[in-house]
Amino acid sequence: MSKRSKVIERDAVVIKFSGDSGDGMQLTGTLFSNTSALFGNDISTFPDYPAEIRAPQGTVGGVSGFQVHIGHKHINTPGDFADVLVAMNPAAVRANARWLTEGSTIIYDSDNFTEKSIQRAGYKADPFVEDKLEAMNLIPAPITSLVKEVLKDMDIDPKTVLRTKNMFALGIVYWLFDSKLKYTEDFIEEKFGKKPLVAEANSKVLRAGYYYAETVEALTPSYHVSPAPIEKGVYRNINGNQATAWGFLAAGEKAGLKIFIGSYPITPATGVLEELALRKDLDVKSLQAEDEIAGICTAIGASYTGRLAVTSTSGPGLALKSEAINLAVMTELPLVVVDVQRAGPSTGLPTKTEQADLWQALYGRNGESPVVVIAAGTPSDCFKYAYEAAKIAIEHMTPVILLTDSYLANGSEPWKIPAMKDLPSITVPWAVRTDEAYLPYKRDPKTLVRRWAVPGMPGMEHRIGGLEKTIKGSVSYTPENHEIMVKLRDEKVERVVSEVPDLQVTGKKSGDLLLIGWGSTYGHLISAATELNEEGYKVSAASFNYIRPLPKNVSRVFAGYKKLVVCELNNGQFANYLRMKHQKFTYHQYNKIQGLPFTIKEIKDYCIKLLEGK
Repeated sequence: MSKRSKVIERDAVVIKFSGDSGDGMQLTGTLFSNTSALFGNDISTFPDYPAEIRAPQGTVGGVSGFQVHIGHKHINTPGDFADVLVAMNPAAVRANARWLTEGSTIIYDSDNFTEKSIQRAGYKADPFVEDKLEAMNLIPAPITSLVKEVLKDMDIDPKTVLRTKNMFALGIVYWLFDSKLKYTEDFIEEKFGKKPLVAEANSKVLRAGYYYAETVEALTPSYHVSPAPIEKGVYRNINGNQATAWGFLAAGEKAGLKIFIGSYPITPATGVLEELALRKDLDVKSLQAEDEIAGICTAIGASYTGRLAVTSTSGPGLALKSEAINLAVMTELPLVVVDVQRAGPSTGLPTKTEQADLWQALYGRNGESPVVVIAAGTPSDCFKYAYEAAKIAIEHMTPVILLTDSYLANGSEPWKIPAMKDLPSITVPWAVRTDEAYLPYKRDPKTLVRRWAVPGMPGMEHRIGGLEKTIKGSVSYTPENHEIMVKLRDEKVERVVSEVPDLQVTGKKSGDLLLIGWGSTYGHLISAATELNEEGYKVSAASFNYIRPLPKNVSRVFAGYKKLVVCELNNGQFANYLRMKHQKFTYHQYNKIQGLPFTIKEIKDYCIKLLEGK
C-alpha cells in the first residue's frame, strides 16, 4: 500500500518533463498523457523540441520539453505554468524557471547537477538560488546512479542503461499522481518485444522509480485529479498530424475516392505523410518526393486521374509549391495543400510554432489565384477541417489550403471517434455522358463548379494545362476571355461561403470587448474570455476556422462589442486582412512572435489594461 500522508485533490495540474533531447522527455510525456487519458482525465499537451538537431549537450539550446495539462474539467490549453517540473539537468531548470507556479514541485536528477553541467547551463553556482527557486518543493533524486544500481546485474551495455533514466523519472511521477503502471508496461512490452532484455530493463526501472517515490518522505504532497465528465463514446488520444491524416482517410471513404499524397518531408509536417503512408491497407498511395515541387506536381497528376490528392508541407515548402498551386487553380482540379506552420522566415525556428503563413496562403502566388483557406483550432479539430478541406476541394473543384501549425501538429488531446454515418456527405461532381459534347469549363449556374472528367471516360477527352482556356478547353489569348475566366474562378471560391457556418461566439453576443483569433489560438482565447467574465469583465471570444471566404455574419457579430482585439502568433496578418474585408471597424492587435503559444495570463493582462484605459 502506498504511503500517502497528504493527498491534494485538484481540478487540474500541469506537469513539465524537461531534459536534453536524448533524455527521452517526449516519450515520457506522451506515456504520462496516454495514461491520464485512459484514466479519464481531459488533457492537452505541448511538446517543445530544440531548434537545433544536435545542440551541445547540457545547454539551454538543447533542452527538449513536454508539457501536459490534465484535468477533472474541460481542458483547452497545455497550461501557462507548471505545477510539477521534472528536470534531468541544470539547463532544464534554467529553461523553465519562469514557467513555474508558486510552490511548484521540482524533481531533479541530482547526479547531473555537477559543477561542469551547472556552468554549461549558464549558472555560476546553485541554479535554485540564482533563479530564486528556493521556496519551491525541491526533490533531489539521484536518478542516474539509482538506475545503474537497479540494472547492475543485467547483461546490457552502459549506454542502454542510461537510456532508461526517463522511465525512472516517469515512475516517480506516476506515484505522485497515483497513476497505474500497466499501460506503460504494456507499451514497453510491445515496443521492445524483439529485445526482451531492453524491455525488462525499462519495466524494472519504471517500477524502481515508483517504489523510490513511495519511500521518499519529502515527495509530498501527492495529487489526485478525478476523471473528467465526458460524453459517452469511444475516445483515443490524438495529435494534430494524426488527426489531419485520418480526416483525409474518412473523406476518401465517404467520397468513394482513393487517396494519393505526394510530399517532401519537412518539420513539423512530416507526420501527415508518415501516417498516410501507413495506410496501404486502405489503398492509400504515398510518394516521398525528391523535393517540394515534385510532391505537389505528382498530387496534381493524381487529381487529374480522379484521386483525392493531398500534399503536405510547412512554410518554406509552401513557397516552393506556389507555382504548382497556380496550375491547380488554372486547371480547376481538387487538391488539398496542408501547411503545418512554423516560425520563419527561411529556416527560421523549424521546431517552433507560428501563424505567419496566412498571407502566403491567401496571396502568395502570381496572377489572380484564388484558393479556399481554412484553419484548424485544436489537435482533434484537425480531423474535422481536413475532412472539410477535402469536401470543399472535391465539391467545388478547387485547391484548398489547410493551415495547422507546430503547436497543433505535435500537441494532443482526447478525441471522440466519430461514426462514418455521422460525417457530412461528399458529392463528387463527375462529368456525365450526354448527347451534347463535353465542355470542360461549363459550369454549374449556382456554384460555378466545372465537371470532373478523368482519363478513360470515352468522349470526354479535353486539353488541360497552365495556359488560359475557353469554355471548350482550347487555349485562348483573347483579353476579354481571360478577364471572364479570372472573375469566374474568383467568384467560384467566394460562393463557397454558402457552406461556411456562421461565426460562433463564446460568451455573450454583446459586451465591452471581443477577443478575435484564428486557428490554434482558439483554446487560449476562450479560456481568457471565460476567466475575465468570471472576474466581472464583459468579454467574449470568437475564433475563425474559415479564412477565405469569411463567414457571412462577421460584421453582425463585430458590431455587438465596443472594442475588438485580434490576437495572433504573427505581426498582425489576420488583423490587416480584417481591415481589408470589414473596414468600418477599429481593430486592436495583440501579437506574439516568439515561437511559443500564448499564455492565458498575457492575453488577460492586455485586455484588462485596454478595458481600464491603461
